[in-house]
Amino acid sequence: MYDFTGLKVLADIPRQQAKKRGNSTAMFFQGRETTYAALDTHTSQVANGLIALGQKPGARIGYMGMNSDIFFEVLLGSFKANNVLVGINWRLAPPEVVYVLNDAGCEVVFVGAEFVPMIEGVKKECPKLKHIVAVDGGHASWPAYADWRDAQNTKDPHLKIKADDDAIQLYTSGTTGNPKGVQLTNGNYIAFFKAAQEAKWGAFDAGDPNLVAMPNFHVAGTNMGLTTLAQGSFGVIMKTVVPDELLALIEKFKIKNMFLVPAVILMLTQSPKVKTTNISSVKAMFYGASPIAEETLKTAQAIFKGCGFTQLYGLTETVGAGTALQPEDHKGDLLRSCGKPYPGLDIKIFDANDKEVKTGEVGEIVISGPTLMKGYWNKPDATASAIKARRSFFGGEKRWFYTGDAGFFDKKGFLFIHDRVKDMIVSGGENIYPAEVENAVMAHPAVADCAVIGVPDDKWGEAVKAIVVLKAGETATAEDIIAFCRTRIAAYKVPKSVDFVEALPRNPSGKILRRELREPYWKDKKRRVN
Repeated sequence: MYDFTGLKVLADIPRQQAKKRGNSTAMFFQGRETTYAALDTHTSQVANGLIALGQKPGARIGYMGMNSDIFFEVLLGSFKANNVLVGINWRLAPPEVVYVLNDAGCEVVFVGAEFVPMIEGVKKECPKLKHIVAVDGGHASWPAYADWRDAQNTKDPHLKIKADDDAIQLYTSGTTGNPKGVQLTNGNYIAFFKAAQEAKWGAFDAGDPNLVAMPNFHVAGTNMGLTTLAQGSFGVIMKTVVPDELLALIEKFKIKNMFLVPAVILMLTQSPKVKTTNISSVKAMFYGASPIAEETLKTAQAIFKGCGFTQLYGLTETVGAGTALQPEDHKGDLLRSCGKPYPGLDIKIFDANDKEVKTGEVGEIVISGPTLMKGYWNKPDATASAIKARRSFFGGEKRWFYTGDAGFFDKKGFLFIHDRVKDMIVSGGENIYPAEVENAVMAHPAVADCAVIGVPDDKWGEAVKAIVVLKAGETATAEDIIAFCRTRIAAYKVPKSVDFVEALPRNPSGKILRRELREPYWKDKKRRVN
């Protein structure tokens, strides 16, 4: 087990590994290998390049590109510059990207080839944006990443960095229609590394070939990469998930550990190539970000023989830390559980009055511990609503994060998620808030009223459904509304289906009764998340 004692801040990751195993391969991406020694040099060059661009400690650095080794160079380089990397969800629509760049105040953004046209189109709407680096090169006006990096000084800047300094800012969907920037600190991540080890899943050996396949703008994708590099393991990076390519990488590199969302696990089980590919090297498969169907899990267990499955429940606001369902607990009714809390994290169930409920009773899941975010960037009211300080029994105060998930603990201490206190929809591991989708639907000239809910979906867990009331005398089809939404919000948020009704059910204060709308679709399900 790797000793994290000497790891004080995230900038130390490439420094430590370069000294311990400089000639070992840190990353492989599309035929390109990077040793730990090269990674240390490259990240120092990135840091010096950012400093030369005027990025002072705490500056937010945007990154909009698919997975690659370059992402982790920029990430670790930003750590050395004491900057904060903002991983931008490349599935977002242009107005959403503008919001994130402006909210974070990014003066520098790194852009992958696929997103150059979008950034060219929105640049004028981002007044603070001064410098754009083309990750894949080939742009007439923007410097190519490799040229820009290699022109910088290779000396490590060794800035003074504190544990409480922000390191990563990831954006989550917002209940009011705008996403919120989650401030994760150096200290949060060091605590996460230790907690993940103690939770028996995040302990990798030096040289372990690990798959890094989930999107880098998600905490799961970033975490798998950082946990791999922090322990001197070997990261095999996928640009984007293609099931047959993923299987080929398992066979070629003898992948040992990987994290996948349930939707991807389902795709693997359905691929004909899974029967002819040597997947015997896989010893640990971690999954999370959305609940998994029991049948999908059982099928995957039968295919990946000799592999231990670990379910992980956590949130961006907790660096992804929360509970783990260990391989030996994947049986019987526990398949519906998300496991037991990580050591060092305190997880309780509170009622509507912020009082802890009895074992077996349902309430809101709240989490306290060293992985809890500093707050939501520039949103003190949202931070105050999500995190509440309470006096501890032993004195002092503890900060509790209210997850919005409803659940209960059984007598053995296993956590079960029962429902959602908030109305968030989880589709394929993506968090979608109804307000975002409703804002898009309501902009359609024929729509008078709208409610958005999540309905069961065998592939994605949940699918977005819009329930629409049309204006008197107006007409529109489901296809019309879906096509309209595609121009305004990210594709994964667009309704997959639309139902038309004469009126939406509301309570006396006018609030939409979403549970009433959800009931017909979920009434035959054992739990109200899929």
